[in-house]
Amino acid sequence: MTCDSLSSAAPTPWTLYGVTLTSRLLLGTAGYPSPAVLAEAIRVSRTQVVTVGLKRTLAAGGDNGFIASLGPVLKAQGARLLPNTAGCRTAQEAITLAHMARELYDTPWLKLEVVGDEHTLQPDPWELVAAAERLMKDGFHVFPYCTDDLVTCQRLLDVGCQVLMPWGAPIGSGQGLLNPFALKTLRERLPDVPLIVDAGIGEPAHAVQALALGLDGVLLNSAVAQARDPVRMADAFGRAVDAGRLGYEAGVMAPQSMAVATTPVGGRPFLIG
Repeated sequence: MTCDSLSSAAPTPWTLYGVTLTSRLLLGTAGYPSPAVLAEAIRVSRTQVVTVGLKRTLAAGGDNGFIASLGPVLKAQGARLLPNTAGCRTAQEAITLAHMARELYDTPWLKLEVVGDEHTLQPDPWELVAAAERLMKDGFHVFPYCTDDLVTCQRLLDVGCQVLMPWGAPIGSGQGLLNPFALKTLRERLPDVPLIVDAGIGEPAHAVQALALGLDGVLLNSAVAQARDPVRMADAFGRAVDAGRLGYEAGVMAPQSMAVATTPVGGRPFLIG
């Protein structure tokens, strides 16, 4: 492999519900200083999946020009919309909102959120599974936002979900991966399921860690939108996700419990001229 090919190396493409993507960064659209900053952040991040909250959109009065304002940049990099049911508290509420989102945005893709605790915004596993089961039967491609609990994840797969979005930490907290062991366990037990860390990512190093553990992607919003310079932070996250995945695919060396000389010289005489 030449130096030129190494400099242009990119992570292996991946597939979500039959759609092949090259970027492993999914980006939210809430809380940016302006539509122009959001559009530029999307562009420099190279993301190919952009989430939008339907409740927020409806509160602003229809689509509020969302598609019109972001259409050119989304088209330029082949990005898809992923409507979400943020703010829903019951399965029925999420199901109703999902059908509205599909009609408004003309996509079966749906990030399913059903929150059960107001303090942590932790997903309600029972309502989440019930909503996912119904929506999969209704023809949606469900991306469920869930905790890192293995049994809940297995139940979501049982009802037909092909992608899982376990949290790293509570939404918007920026704490990073609070339980790497649980995420690593998910990777080991569900080796063929796309796993996207959703929620809690605060800095590019967190994204690198998630991808280095073998997870397939990260979804984040606040970490970019609330940065001092959202556009530069979006660029940083795009690079971090690539670095983490490339490192994982290259094969990380095994950790050692003691020092190991990188240039062993024991038993070999040498002269210093």
